[in-house]
Amino acid sequence: MGEHVMEAMGKTRVRVRDGRVVEVSQPLIEYCPLFHKYRGIEKITSEAVRENIEFRIKDFGMCTGDRELRMRDFLSFGISEIISTLLEEGEVDAAVMVCDGAGTVIVTEPELAQGIGGRISGFLSTSPEERVIESIGPENVLEPEKATINQVEGVQKAIKMGYNRVAVTVTDPEDAERLRELDGEIYIFAVHLTGLDYRGAEKIINTSDVVTSCASRYIRRIADRRALLKVGSAIPIYACTKKGKGFIELRMNRTGRTLDKAGEKEKTSPRPLI
Repeated sequence: MGEHVMEAMGKTRVRVRDGRVVEVSQPLIEYCPLFHKYRGIEKITSEAVRENIEFRIKDFGMCTGDRELRMRDFLSFGISEIISTLLEEGEVDAAVMVCDGAGTVIVTEPELAQGIGGRISGFLSTSPEERVIESIGPENVLEPEKATINQVEGVQKAIKMGYNRVAVTVTDPEDAERLRELDGEIYIFAVHLTGLDYRGAEKIINTSDVVTSCASRYIRRIADRRALLKVGSAIPIYACTKKGKGFIELRMNRTGRTLDKAGEKEKTSPRPLI
C-alpha cells in the first residue's frame, strides 16, 4: 500500500505506511473548532491526531486501496463543497485536486470532488493505489505510476484534455503565481495555509480567487482588509476576486446560508494562530 505523508489537524506531520500510522509529529495548533465540533477533540495532541488518522483509515480507507471516493456535502463552506457546487452548476468544467493514492487528479463529478477533498488533510506525498486510480480513471490522474502531486502540471493536463474552465486547489504561493501565467480560465482555491509567512500570504491573496484562512494569522490580517467577501467566523473563507465572490455567493444560495454574525470569531478561532 506504499507510503503517504500529510500535514493533518494541528499542522501535524503524519506518515502512513501500508495502512498503518508509523510517525506523528508534535502539533503546532492545540485547538481547532471544526475538529471540536465534528469529532469532539478539545485539545489537539499527537495521540489525538494518531487516533483521528486511524479512524479515517478504518472509516473510509484513507491511504489504502479501499478508499471511498464519493461523498455528499459535509461542511457548508468548505472548499471542496464550493468546488462540488461549481461542477454541479456547470460554472467550471473540471477541478484539479489532490487525492491520497493518486496524487494530482482531474475531477468532473461533484460527488467525487467532495469525496476526495472533503475527507483529507494536506498531503505532501502519496503512493499509487491501483484501485483508487482505476476508480478515478487513469486518464484523469497526472502520473498514475507515481501518484505525483503537481497542481500546475495538473492544470496543464486538464487544458490539454479540452477543459476550458478549471478550478484548482493550491497550498503553495509559488504555484498560484505560476498558474496565473497560464492561458485559460483558471480559478485558484488556496487551502492548507497554516504557518504561511506574511509574504506568502500576500502572494496567495493577490493570486487566488478563494482563500481559506485555516489557522493563519497573516491570511486573516491581510484578507480582513482586502477581501471582497468573508464567510464564516471560526475559520473564515475569503473571496479575493469578483469570480471568487460569485462562487461563494452561489454556494450560499445553494445552502440558504447568510453571513455569520460578527463577534463570534474570538470565541471559536483556532489557537494559536501562526
